[in-house]
Amino acid sequence: MARELVDRYLLGEAVSKPDVVTALLAERSADAAAEPFYRALEAVGTRAADEAFVALRLVLAGRSANDAAVRRLRGLAAVARASALGNAAGVRAALARDREWLADVAAVASGDAALLEAARAAYFAELTP
Repeated sequence: MARELVDRYLLGEAVSKPDVVTALLAERSADAAAEPFYRALEAVGTRAADEAFVALRLVLAGRSANDAAVRRLRGLAAVARASALGNAAGVRAALARDREWLADVAAVASGDAALLEAARAAYFAELTP
């Protein structure tokens, strides 16, 4: 459930950050690579940057949390979130910030429901080992 809650939060659904932190700490993975993230969440709680959730989500999916993977997943989440909220300026900002990692999604027309679906599909594809 924690993984799904993180996804819903990052993709712009009405999920509170405190609920995400609580769920992650309650449902810890046995994967040793996740342990530093759990310690950080214990230390800073809801002050943790969303990028920490992105990196932990990659680790929980069995993927590397290297810089490129984090930037891509962060960008996909930002585009999906902004699209879901009808925030065209947010979509443009996310695509501009992470254009190097989002070329495939940037090719989809901004403001279109297809952009939201493309970003969400790419997000979940990145979490497939």
